[in-house]
Amino acid sequence: MAILNILHYPDERLHNVATPVEQVDDKLRQLIDDMAETMYAAPGIGLAATQVDVHKRLVVIDVSEDKTGLTTFINPRIVEADGKTTYEEGCLSVPGIYEEVERAEHVVVEALDRDGKPFRLEADGLLAICIQHEIDHLDGKVFVEKLSKLKLNRILTRLKKNQRKTL
Repeated sequence: MAILNILHYPDERLHNVATPVEQVDDKLRQLIDDMAETMYAAPGIGLAATQVDVHKRLVVIDVSEDKTGLTTFINPRIVEADGKTTYEEGCLSVPGIYEEVERAEHVVVEALDRDGKPFRLEADGLLAICIQHEIDHLDGKVFVEKLSKLKLNRILTRLKKNQRKTL
């Protein structure tokens, strides 16, 4: 396994729309394993392939406390969404930034697992938030872009300042 490089906002590659996975094979399973290792090391609870510059519709999520709940979503699709909730989100591609975002409270998602078998999952709470957040990445969207222009400009200024500090 390998730790992959995570793209940081405002990298334009984060706006690429991911294409469907055509074939679930050992190469894809290796990518899944590498993404999981990268997510855990970051540390995070979700990672979309777009964030590691692979523009395929693939997401890994683990919202468990003990890192035993890894779920793989290949070609995920939200088929139902209802209710509204607000949650303070963060993102591995926008390090150190946490902001309140409104999302659906409950979702039903259909996807393929790491073996290519279709499944359907009902989710609410943190898992529902995470699924929506990661699918946004596959659609070329980053959570901070859901915020007001003023907040987004402040975040961009802070990110540029932090980037200068690390150079």
